[in-house]
Amino acid sequence: MRIDILAFGAHPDDVELFAGGTMIKMAALGHTTGVVDMTKGELGTRGTAARRMIEARKAGKVLGLKIRENLVLPDGNVRVTPGARLKVIRILRKYRPRIVLTHYWDDNHPDHVHTSRLVTEAVHHSGLAKIDTGQKRYRPETLLYFKLPIHFMPGFIVDVSDYWDLRIAAIQSYSSQLFDPSSHEPSTRLSHPDFLARIECIHSFYGTLIGKKMGEAFYLKGILEIDDLVGHFNKKTSKVGDLKDA
Repeated sequence: MRIDILAFGAHPDDVELFAGGTMIKMAALGHTTGVVDMTKGELGTRGTAARRMIEARKAGKVLGLKIRENLVLPDGNVRVTPGARLKVIRILRKYRPRIVLTHYWDDNHPDHVHTSRLVTEAVHHSGLAKIDTGQKRYRPETLLYFKLPIHFMPGFIVDVSDYWDLRIAAIQSYSSQLFDPSSHEPSTRLSHPDFLARIECIHSFYGTLIGKKMGEAFYLKGILEIDDLVGHFNKKTSKVGDLKDA
């Protein structure tokens, strides 16, 4: 099966938190989508790896994924090694995605940083014929980065306003990680009662930048090419700065 959009997250729930609305929207538009988790999240303060796998499958159904795989790299110790890179290359050659999503490289979590570099290197190396995996070589056309630093201006923003409830439902699939007043496990940033509200604020800010309610931000190395100015900019909905109705 060929996948149109394949997202790589360091842990189960990373894609949901930072690109979930986009994945849901793309599936709704008829594109095939998939997620590859690097680890099982076994070092998570709350829950267990087994429960995280169940939650990931549940979230995948909400996202409308065609496939979800886990590379079973060690949580807390994702490293850029030839073996790990080869695992990613095999996935890329197996599903031959047109677009790949992964973490932005500037992040506080080492697993996010190394996942970004690992996927970036694998996207390039997957096109090298002399790396033999028993598969045809393949290099994805587009590599996009999510979870941008808050001070960083995005390359572009996807309007996910119409898919926000589903996005939240996908995140809430990871109930072991979120606020639960009956839980006796140690608290974390994700388990804080205000966590989902904080997430909503971030994406409300991104939405504001494009004149929409909710948005998800991405970065593309290089410059976007536009073939048809009229087709690209002639949209029914107005953007920030449009004074037609003023």
